[in-house]
Amino acid sequence: MKISTNRVLLCFLAAGFSCSTLIADNIDLGEVSVTATKVKKATKEVSESIAVVNEETIEDKNILNVQEAIDTIPGVIAASSTNSPSPKLIIRGAGLKARYGVREIMVMKDGVPMTDPDSFTRFDFIDMQDISSIEVQKGPGSINASNATGGVIQLITKSVFDESTNRIKIGAGNDGQKNLNFKIRGALSESDFASLTFSKREVDNNWRDNNEFDTTQLSIKYGHIFEDTSTLESEISYTESNLNLPASMTADEFEEFKQTGEQHDTSYQWQNSARDSKILSANVKYEKSFGDLTYKPRVYFNKWEHFHPVTGLINDSDDNMVLGTDQEFNYKHSLFGNDAMLVGGLTWKMDRTNDAKKYTYRDIDYTTTYVWDPISHSMVPVTSIGKTTSNAEGDLASTEDSSTMLYGFYLYESFKPTEKLGIDLSTRIDRLSFDISGNEITTYDYSAKNYVTGAGLYDISKSFTLFSAKAGMTYALSDTLNGYISIATANQAPTTSELGDNEGLDKMTSINYEVGLKGRSERVSYDLAIFQNDVQDEIIQIRDAGGNSIYDNAGKTKKRGLEFNIAYSVTDNIELGGAYAYSDFKFVTFNEKVMGSLISRDGNYLPYIPKNQYSLYAAYHADNGFKTRITAKSYGDYYMDNANTQKYKGYDFVTDVMIGYEYGAHSFQLNVNNLFDKYYAMEASKDVYGNESYKAAVPRNFMFTYAYNF
Repeated sequence: MKISTNRVLLCFLAAGFSCSTLIADNIDLGEVSVTATKVKKATKEVSESIAVVNEETIEDKNILNVQEAIDTIPGVIAASSTNSPSPKLIIRGAGLKARYGVREIMVMKDGVPMTDPDSFTRFDFIDMQDISSIEVQKGPGSINASNATGGVIQLITKSVFDESTNRIKIGAGNDGQKNLNFKIRGALSESDFASLTFSKREVDNNWRDNNEFDTTQLSIKYGHIFEDTSTLESEISYTESNLNLPASMTADEFEEFKQTGEQHDTSYQWQNSARDSKILSANVKYEKSFGDLTYKPRVYFNKWEHFHPVTGLINDSDDNMVLGTDQEFNYKHSLFGNDAMLVGGLTWKMDRTNDAKKYTYRDIDYTTTYVWDPISHSMVPVTSIGKTTSNAEGDLASTEDSSTMLYGFYLYESFKPTEKLGIDLSTRIDRLSFDISGNEITTYDYSAKNYVTGAGLYDISKSFTLFSAKAGMTYALSDTLNGYISIATANQAPTTSELGDNEGLDKMTSINYEVGLKGRSERVSYDLAIFQNDVQDEIIQIRDAGGNSIYDNAGKTKKRGLEFNIAYSVTDNIELGGAYAYSDFKFVTFNEKVMGSLISRDGNYLPYIPKNQYSLYAAYHADNGFKTRITAKSYGDYYMDNANTQKYKGYDFVTDVMIGYEYGAHSFQLNVNNLFDKYYAMEASKDVYGNESYKAAVPRNFMFTYAYNF
């Protein structure tokens, strides 16, 4: 049955105005955001779509990986086929091109960028058990987002200044799941505070091959309050993470998985993929006020190394550094007789890699086939790689040095011409430069399925000027309902690895038009957003028959959507809610290269993005300490390739349940994910030669957790 989008919209609008009329006497501005403006501001007053996940939700869902916290936010696709902090994150289509990690989305922790200058983000060194809330800002134009058109994810940790309780938390579950978390915080003096957080996790995922995971994390925070009330905060953390990446499945193997819930002995070539990382990071933040002017400098640093066997080659890099600073100021002033705020700053950050190496796989089972040779007029043997049998390094395949540097400035002004009307204006300009050089001795040939001689020495130097801007307006339709409208634009440069595949890639330009409603009251909170995002020269991922990802600029894409979410407190103890996203994302002009020929994909839908995505939840917190929560999420069907030749059906009502009890300082909690043990694909794709590939979602899993607060 087809449902008119206009009819759905009219229903949502009517519902919004009805709710605001019924409960206008009970006013609550709801959650507060710091993502969109760098200063605290009620989400109702922000002239764009933004979602906040609070600490209670994080605790109830026993969030250990970021995707578990945000996968029910409309317009956000957050999934992991590895049951680990290795998510695929997409916001309104941005991030779709990433072959691994997260691209096009800015991730920050307490205002400090976690995203590299070329827009790549790793989640290995983020301890979700130290997170108190998460904010997700959708679309381009944020002053926080340097070289990121998809939006901003802000992770807010438990501050060293907060008088929170100390805690020890232990958990165990099926598939070899074990979790230990310990936090202690205290005052060293009247003005000095410190905290220590330690976490260790393990999971075997023994329902399939090569998917063990373990991580050890340690964080030390220090804070000082000066006599003039200025503050200094610092954090140093260390993470060691070991993650085996499971193989993809063919169509026949996926059918077998759907019958058994097990994934073993697949035919995939690269059986021993992994990502083992060691990361040391530190940051220092200072805040001082001079009357109406507040100065907020930040300095951050991280040094990392990883061993990363992937398709074709093994990455081994142990000399990588990211260094940066953000010099921010806030100025309170008056315009049109009302309070106003000016935010500005300068940004500089650098990502440097020295002597990164790639190796061939040492241990390989080769296969031999016979093909017709037109010269000898006979069948001749051809040897190709069948499967890897370990991730041991073979011969040196390449070396590379790279340096990526970004610097820029941003300005944001928020003011009210009238009591009901708010205006937000912002702009940001960055300069991004790449300097990449190396020697490709050997490479993997996807058509021959074997190693061949590489291209030799190469040197790539390229720079981009990146511009972003936003103009937004909010208007108070009633005491509980605001309407807003905004237009925003931003550039996105290609990444280091994408330039290595295609030096001719250009930056893309995203323009977003959006209108919406935000209702906040004592019992009901809801948001409705309608948007159109036009992207010129979008960087698109194309997969060939060997699974290789090739990147190219599509001519133009148009992304139109509707997003709605609501939370309703039936009583002080019971809350119901849900979310819905409608996504109509299409290529306007795009010619895809297939076997040397360009094939038009004009008018086709973008792959992997479903038209319909929705979720429902119910939560109960009793006065006697009993609590429970149930969440069900559905992901509609989607096309598996740019040619739109085949659809995957998605999944319906995958259900997670929590049952817990709190007694004084003690907390007992059972979390069961995928309660009904549905076997489905977290991602299904198809290459230009018709080969299907499936990545399995995690079957039913559970964890029992005990926490003691002291």
